[in-house]
Amino acid sequence: MAEAGEWKRVSTKYVLVEIVGTIVNAVVVCGGASLLWLLLDQTWAMWVGIVVLVVSIIDLVFEPRRVRAIGYLLRADDLLFRRGILFQRFVAVPYGRMQLIDITRGPVARWLGLADLKFVTAAATAGVSIPGLAEADAESLRDRLVELAESRRAGL
Repeated sequence: MAEAGEWKRVSTKYVLVEIVGTIVNAVVVCGGASLLWLLLDQTWAMWVGIVVLVVSIIDLVFEPRRVRAIGYLLRADDLLFRRGILFQRFVAVPYGRMQLIDITRGPVARWLGLADLKFVTAAATAGVSIPGLAEADAESLRDRLVELAESRRAGL
């Protein structure tokens, strides 16, 4: 998908946010499965823990590439967002349809100086979130998009 303009990528620090999330998830699920297996003698729980551990390790291997695949492009009439390696997703959000632009920060992202920019549009299923932006970039992009959205809505 060739577009005029330059694709902007999320911060490389976002890889750490995703890695921490994957590890925490694996520890919680594997810990619960281990407790079921050891305390209640549920053999199936051991297999669930092993599967979750293997999937988490595979996820950790692909995490840097998955983060590099996230990007956005500001075009004349909309913002184009992309993510995904095997199953790619491209979403175009028209400036005039943006109703709310929200900045959120999780604990690890906040510690790294990162934020997520979330858009709410008239179509609830088309919600887009650009994760892993530097806080200053997220705030300036939010302000720019609010300005563009207001100017486009005025023309409707």
